[in-house]
Amino acid sequence: MFGMGPWEILVILLIALLLFGAKRIPEIAQGLGKGITEFKRAVRDVQGEIENAADPSVPPPPKQTNTTQETTKTQTETQS
Repeated sequence: MFGMGPWEILVILLIALLLFGAKRIPEIAQGLGKGITEFKRAVRDVQGEIENAADPSVPPPPKQTNTTQETTKTQTETQS
């Protein structure tokens, strides 16, 4: 694992325990896990968008048109 032996890993864990304390380490690990999960989800979403954009068999989503209220408001503003 990155050229580190079990003693080096143990020393790093002991230093982390001394710096953060036993109560903070689970909180830090939980936050790190949530961050990694969110990052993986974002990467998966971007990959899906890229694949959908590159796939010519999937038609693009239809553009949204103005609603009746927006059209009426725009017409009223242009007439003024």
